[in-house]
Amino acid sequence: MKPVQLLDPAGDLHPHPDWPLDITPELTRDLYRKMRLARRLDEEALALQRQGELGLWLQVLGQEASQVGSITGVRASDHVFPSYREHAAAMCRGITPAELLIQWRGNAHSGWDPERYRFHIYTLVLAAQLLHATGYAMGVQRDGADELVLTYFGDGSSSEGDANEAFNWAAAAGAPVLFFCQNNGWAISTPPQIQMRAPLHQRAAGFGLDAHLVDGNDVLAVHAVTRGVADQVRSGSGPAFIEAITYRMAGHSTSDDPGRYRTDSEVDGWRTRDPLARMELLLEKQGWSDAAYLSELDLECKELGTEVRRICKELPLPELDERFDQVLAERPELLTEQRAGYRDLVASFVD
Repeated sequence: MKPVQLLDPAGDLHPHPDWPLDITPELTRDLYRKMRLARRLDEEALALQRQGELGLWLQVLGQEASQVGSITGVRASDHVFPSYREHAAAMCRGITPAELLIQWRGNAHSGWDPERYRFHIYTLVLAAQLLHATGYAMGVQRDGADELVLTYFGDGSSSEGDANEAFNWAAAAGAPVLFFCQNNGWAISTPPQIQMRAPLHQRAAGFGLDAHLVDGNDVLAVHAVTRGVADQVRSGSGPAFIEAITYRMAGHSTSDDPGRYRTDSEVDGWRTRDPLARMELLLEKQGWSDAAYLSELDLECKELGTEVRRICKELPLPELDERFDQVLAERPELLTEQRAGYRDLVASFVD
């Protein structure tokens, strides 16, 4: 199967008969803006981690098109189950930098209300969110609700047992769930050719999922395919799977050294396929951008960077005794006693 592509790295359009998309200046500018803002957040968060202001950060560098194209291809009312790198998708749902960073600063387990944004909190256990999404989708199915569930994961997560269980359960139940795999080239330090012998979309088809393959660095193709597949899932056709071929130009996390397992030439090759660069070429060739538009966007990104640095250092410190209220829905007597003991201990300190 050849990946669906509507926009090539040279910035030229190639309409696809199976995935029509009305490519307007407004749509193009909006998708490009969302990717630019996500990259600026990513850059600032990396700098903050290097300065010791964040404990850890998992960069999205290079995967902006996969996330922005897919999240804008579903409805705002559709529930999303992310892994831990979906910062661009989260921003598209309105989640603020403060809500995103507080977890990585270590001040809270998570920073946002998943029901408010229809975007679940990050899951750091590989592939666990796929089972959560499948279960939630089965509930949607039984409620007869007009919605679907979108869940994100990477190629590394696909090797987990949870992923394979979720694929089978979703297919057997006909659950309205869309599995979106960002195949970003490396499962930390393991390339796909060592990790698996069959392409992911082929494996998904084997489970009975409606499987598709898309150029994950082409935001227009990702948007068109996700929108079309989402409509099919919503109509009751059963679960589907999209494999987006992309590349994580940064390391797995800020504690990782990608120079130990991949070459500079490989990374440089993917830089020529940068999802933002090809959109810039398209905007220029079509005459859909001008100095005023670019200047305004540059200013918006600059202001976002300033805001991210400010709010990161102002994030509230956690009240540790509140943790006793977050263990169980109904606090038992023993936990109440432990909380009181902790408070007495803190009160006994001179300073």
